[in-house]
Amino acid sequence: MSENHPDKHRSGAPWRNFYGRFKGKGLRASQEAYLDEDLAALSPGKVDWEDNPERLPLDLEALFGGKDLWLEIGFGGGEHLVHQAAQNPDVGIIGAEPYINGVAMLLGKIRKAGVENLAVYPGDARNLFDVLPEGSVSRAFLLYPDPWPKKRHHRRRFVTPEHLEPLAKVLKTGAIFRVATDIPDYVRQTLEQVPRHGFEWLAEGPEDWRKPWGDWISTRYEQKALREDRTPHYLTFRRV
Repeated sequence: MSENHPDKHRSGAPWRNFYGRFKGKGLRASQEAYLDEDLAALSPGKVDWEDNPERLPLDLEALFGGKDLWLEIGFGGGEHLVHQAAQNPDVGIIGAEPYINGVAMLLGKIRKAGVENLAVYPGDARNLFDVLPEGSVSRAFLLYPDPWPKKRHHRRRFVTPEHLEPLAKVLKTGAIFRVATDIPDYVRQTLEQVPRHGFEWLAEGPEDWRKPWGDWISTRYEQKALREDRTPHYLTFRRV
């Protein structure tokens, strides 16, 4: 901690607890190569506190040339992120994921798909919220986030004020926020918390949360849920 500000890191960053993994089992040589050769070129800009202590906003015009900006929070293995980039070449998409094994998997998929409208931040999305201009994001995705099933860990979930307040600030009025989860209690907490932070739920009937979105691609996390007989829920909110 800083001697002058015991609640902050020496870089000036606030002390934010991070729960989860940054790295899993060893990476393959090809994945190490992806990280060494491709990751830096896909950076959205200076996001980390060490690189940008003043928290200057990202230059989105330079990054995506004025395209609509979408954001995926915790992209896992990157299947959905690459799918959306390929289907929407007129959109710029930033993916944030602290788990470096997932980042390496994404980079391999980017090479294979040849998409060029992606930027990748290998870290905590809260750092990205600091430097995204207010009202800059048109669509955000939170797909199969870590459920933290134990009740005492529910405060670690993304759908808490610590995450939803800064997310709401970077979303445009009218922006869409999609949440997919197979955990009933996560659905409950999402429906309680998200509307409290400037969103309206767009469901008009059961089919609106039972059926996936028309441009959906099933991820490996969803396939695991289906194999284990858990029911996916697809929740759509609008920033108001």
